[in-house]
Amino acid sequence: MRNAIALAVAGIALASMTGCIVAPARPYYGGGGGGYVAPAGVVYVAPTYVSPGPGWGWEYHAQYGWGWHHPEHGWHRGWH
Repeated sequence: MRNAIALAVAGIALASMTGCIVAPARPYYGGGGGGYVAPAGVVYVAPTYVSPGPGWGWEYHAQYGWGWHHPEHGWHRGWH
């Protein structure tokens, strides 16, 4: 009897967790801990001025080096 109740409780708990899967959100730069990793062999250079605004992330550009990048507005200070 105890095994049947424990099995039923475990089954109900397992069935209730099937709806807990959530799709990952879009990448967001504006909240601290970075999610960007520079390519191998690239030396990190710290920003010399403040972020232009919310949503800008400090990233590496293959031609111009380090700069502020926004997922919708592109590179700050005229980079493509």
